[in-house]
Amino acid sequence: VQLQASGGGLVQPGGSLKLSCVASGFTLNDHSNGWFRQAPGKEREWVSCYSTFDGLTIYSDSVKGRFTFSRDNAKNTMFLQMTSLKPDDTAVYYCAARTGDIYSLSSGYPYWGQGTLVTVSS
Repeated sequence: VQLQASGGGLVQPGGSLKLSCVASGFTLNDHSNGWFRQAPGKEREWVSCYSTFDGLTIYSDSVKGRFTFSRDNAKNTMFLQMTSLKPDDTAVYYCAARTGDIYSLSSGYPYWGQGTLVTVSS
């Protein structure tokens, strides 16, 4: 069971990035998903969570209206489209998966990607 995140990089404020997370060894469609991030010196926080049961997607207040979760079940891949990026969005971004319904606490996710670094700076 593995999640492989990619797509991070350096972007200027106001720019966009799309993160990808490919699952292997299990079917992503059978799992609810989450994107989390951890900035230097801060705790990991949730960004977006998705329920595989009813398609409900939720976003933290800090990214609502700017980030969009999506999933391509045929490719066993989830995405996080990030727009209007701000310096405060700088963090390592992690994808995660769990059996069961939508959940915004990181402790509820047994499967994690390795993280991809997003740096927003001019």
